[in-house]
Order: sequence, then structure tokens, then C-alpha cells
Amino acid sequence: MIEVDHIDVAIGPVGILHDVSLSLAPGRLVTVIGANGAGKTTLLRTLSNIVSPRSGTIRFDGRPTAGIKPHLLARAGLVHVPQGRQIVPGLTVRDNLVIGADRAGLDAGTIAEGLEREFARFPVLKERQHILGGNLSGGEQQMLAVSRALMMRPKVLLLDEPSLGLAPQVVTTILKALRGLADDGLSVLLVEQLALLALDTADEAHVLQRGRVALSGPAAELRRDRAVIESYLG
Repeated sequence: MIEVDHIDVAIGPVGILHDVSLSLAPGRLVTVIGANGAGKTTLLRTLSNIVSPRSGTIRFDGRPTAGIKPHLLARAGLVHVPQGRQIVPGLTVRDNLVIGADRAGLDAGTIAEGLEREFARFPVLKERQHILGGNLSGGEQQMLAVSRALMMRPKVLLLDEPSLGLAPQVVTTILKALRGLADDGLSVLLVEQLALLALDTADEAHVLQRGRVALSGPAAELRRDRAVIESYLG
């Protein structure tokens, strides 16, 4: 679904990512972990075409993504949930969700089905559907951000540290939902600060260190390797 082949990325004169390669297949949850400043957020921004690589190639659904505007990539099915949630605080929960579907050009029937599906996934959103997004708790806002992305019916979901600043119970709820989405066939790429929880949730993992992929493998194997935890994840 996504193939990243030897990309280098720089912001101005500063190299951020170096010779990064990875792939994401349908129905897999892949996590990218590493210390702050390792390049994780830049990787997601590059996959979304917010940032362009200076070398290497990225393919989505078998096609190169170079030159495609981010909103067109999203409409094609590559949807990014950035760090910080970025919901519309002055709109209700329901209207935030409908915006997601509108961006994908979905019809009224599909939007109604999507609302029902997302309210079942996160029941608190149904309870608070007429509340302004800005009046939700941090955890509820993150659920809303995930559901808004899912309203676009993505093929690939990119998430940047969805646990940031949230209570453990909320983090568990969100990661459980992501695991279920992958089990149902969605491709999920998760950048996460809580490395051990990410490894417990994912199928595969890549450890970024100073902009390079230092280690890759099955998430369960990396989770069991104490040397890996101590060397790369502190």
C-alpha cells in the first residue's frame, strides 16, 4: 500500500531523514518509534507530501506520490492525523465528522453510515455529538480527530503521537481501536512516544535514530529484546 524507497529529507540545509526505506501492507499496523528529534514527524509529513524528499521515491497504491497535493492524496485514501489533533473547536462533534466526509466527496448515505460507525467505535462521541469540539477533553478531541480521519474512508491512516498528553485509559481505548482497524484490513502507520505500548499493539516496528532506520522487525520480537529497549528506547 505504501512503499518508501531510500528517501532523504532536509528542512532547509539540515538533513532530517537519511536513506529511509519501509513498507506498509494492507491490514498491518506498523509503528515508528525513537527519541525526540529522530525524524518521526518529518517522516509522516513527507508521506503526506507536506514535505518533499530531496531523493528517493514514495509509492501509494502502486503509484508515485511526487507532485500530488496533500489534499488530493487524502482524497485518494492516504489520510494523516497530525500531532495536536487540529479539530475545528467552533464546530460540534457531529459537524467535525461531517467535514471529514465532505473532504472525501462522499454522498449523504455514506456519511450517515460513517457517523453510525464512528459513534459505535467511540460511544462518547455520540453522547457529545452536539457539543462544540473545543469543549471536549483532550482524550475526546483525539478520538474525534481519529474518527474524522476515518470518515474519509482511508486506505492508509497515518497517526502522529495520538497518546500525547492523554490519560492511560484513553490511550488504551485509542490503541485498541487502531488495532481493530488494522485487523479489519486498514493499513495503519503509527508514530508513538509510548514505545512499549506501540510495540504491544503493532505488527511491525521501525526504530528511527538520528533520521535513520536503526532497527526493523516484528514488534513482538523487539518488545522482548531488552538490549533493544535499553539501547534505542531508554
